[in-house]
Amino acid sequence: MTNTAVQTPTIVDQQQLLDHWQGHRNLTRKMIEIFPEDKLFTFSVGGMRPFSEFILEFLGMAVPGLNGLLTKEWNHFEELKGDKKPTTKKQLLAIWDEATQQINEIFPKIPASRFSEVDTAFGQWEGTGRYFLFYFIDNEIHHRGQAYVYLRGLGIEPPGFWER
Repeated sequence: MTNTAVQTPTIVDQQQLLDHWQGHRNLTRKMIEIFPEDKLFTFSVGGMRPFSEFILEFLGMAVPGLNGLLTKEWNHFEELKGDKKPTTKKQLLAIWDEATQQINEIFPKIPASRFSEVDTAFGQWEGTGRYFLFYFIDNEIHHRGQAYVYLRGLGIEPPGFWER
């Protein structure tokens, strides 16, 4: 009797997943661009945080999280404070663009096996690399949805969610 290995087809490869995530990040960037600067750091609805705080959360997870997946060293996400914390849309977009470049550099270096390994992210959350990556993406989508409500509340038509 011969044992025949059954190969499971891959639905998306690592590059396609990176492209998917960067598509979402591109849409988030569009949201930052159209958000009125005088409201970006202050406007909220129902006690939620301003959109700029959501952006800082995304930034605090993305590159540090990928570094954790790559090196297995999960430094706490970088909190931008004091002189490093952006106070203008231009500064926020510059930090966003720098993170985008870093994501493109780090992501392909992560061994595929890391996406199935269990780890503890940021010293707090246990899960697989795949779980963490999906969390980073889902968290951005969730908070971007809140920003859609903010824009509509400000009388601004947001970009279509499909415009990635």
